Amino acid sequence: MHRCQDRLPTRFQTRIQTHLCNSHPRALEGRSLEPSTKIADPVASPRGNRAKRGLLGVGAAALVSVMLGAGLTVGLGSTSVQAQTYPSKPIRFFVPFTAGSGTDIVARTVGDAMGKGLGQPILIENHPGAGGTIAASQVAHSEPDGYTVLIHSSGHALNPSIYPNLPYDTVKDLLGVTPLAALPNVMVVSPSRGWKSVADVVAAAKARPGQMNYASAGMGSATHMNAEKFKLQAGIDAVHVPFKGTPEALSDVIGGRNDWFFAPLSSALSLIKEGKLQAMAVSTAQRSPTLPQVPTTLEAGVPGSDYVFWVGMLVPSATPPAVVKRLHTEALKALAQIDVTERLKVMGAEPMPMSPEAFTAFIKTEMESAAKIAKAVGLKAS
Repeated sequence: MHRCQDRLPTRFQTRIQTHLCNSHPRALEGRSLEPSTKIADPVASPRGNRAKRGLLGVGAAALVSVMLGAGLTVGLGSTSVQAQTYPSKPIRFFVPFTAGSGTDIVARTVGDAMGKGLGQPILIENHPGAGGTIAASQVAHSEPDGYTVLIHSSGHALNPSIYPNLPYDTVKDLLGVTPLAALPNVMVVSPSRGWKSVADVVAAAKARPGQMNYASAGMGSATHMNAEKFKLQAGIDAVHVPFKGTPEALSDVIGGRNDWFFAPLSSALSLIKEGKLQAMAVSTAQRSPTLPQVPTTLEAGVPGSDYVFWVGMLVPSATPPAVVKRLHTEALKALAQIDVTERLKVMGAEPMPMSPEAFTAFIKTEMESAAKIAKAVGLKAS
C-alpha cells in the first residue's frame, strides 16, 4: 500500500489517493445516462478516508493536519499585502443547487467554520439551474478578489461534455482551491413500489425498457452522472427527469411520480429513517457507516457502478495566489475541526482535503472519465 493511501477514507481510496499522491507527489512527502438525451444549453449568466472504515473524524483530521504541516501553499509574490487585508467584507458562497441539497449542506457546514476563522461572515447564495452551470458562470465572470466563491459538486466535471457552448471554460476560468468532502449517494425508491432490492429495480426496468423514469438534481449534476453510470453498467434504459435540486427530486420519488433517485445521503437520510423512502444501495465502493445495513450497488450485482459524489471549492482563475492560499488554509482548518467532521459524519460524508494543484489535476481526470460515460450513453446537447 502506498504510504499515503492508509490515511484516506477506505471507501474513497481507489480514486482519490491517486490524486493526492501521484498528481501532487510532494503533498505528503516526509510527513509519513439515457441514450440521445437532448439537453438545452445553459443561458450565460451575469458576473455576478490510517482510518478504518467508520472512523471518520480522526483519520480525516489527521490528513488535514499533515497537509497543513507540509506547507501546501501557492506563491505569494507581490500580493502578500492582499493576504494581510483579506477579507475585509463578507464572502459569498455560490451554491448551484437548491437549499437542502448535499452540496448546500456541505457548503453551510464548512462555511460556518471558515467564517469564524476568516473573521467575516460567509453568505450562502443558491443559484440552481442547468446542472450547476449558471452559478459556475456567475463565479467565473465575477471579480477575482476572493469574495465570490463557487461550491460545486462532481457534476462540475461532467458539464463540459454535455454542454458544448458553456459561457466559461471549466479549466481556464475556474481554479480549484480544495475539495471539501466526499459523500455517498443512495439509491432511493418509494416503499409503495414494493421493490426489495436493486435486482428488483433492474428487472422491472428490463421488463419495461424506456418506460420507467428516474430523477436527478439537474441535467449534468452529480446525481445525474451517478444514475447514468448505473444505467450503463446495469444495461437498462429509463427516462431522465431533471429537477432544479435534490429536495424537489426527493418529493417526486416519495409521491411515486419517479421510480428512483441517486440522492445525496445527507439529504435523504431523515426521509429514509422516517420510512418515506426505501434505501436500495449506496453508490460508493464500500458500505456507508451511516447505513451499514444497506449494500453497495457493486454488492447488489452491478459491477463498475460505484460513484463518488464530491463537493469542492473553486474561485475565478485570476484570483491572487495569496487569497487562494488564505481560503485553502482556512478550509483545511475548518475540515480539521471535530465539530465539522462530526457534522459531516452524520450525513455520511468525510473531509476530502487536497492542495490546489492536486485538486486541479483531480478535476481534469474526472472530466476525462465523465466524457467517456457521456459518450457511451449518448448524452448530446441540442
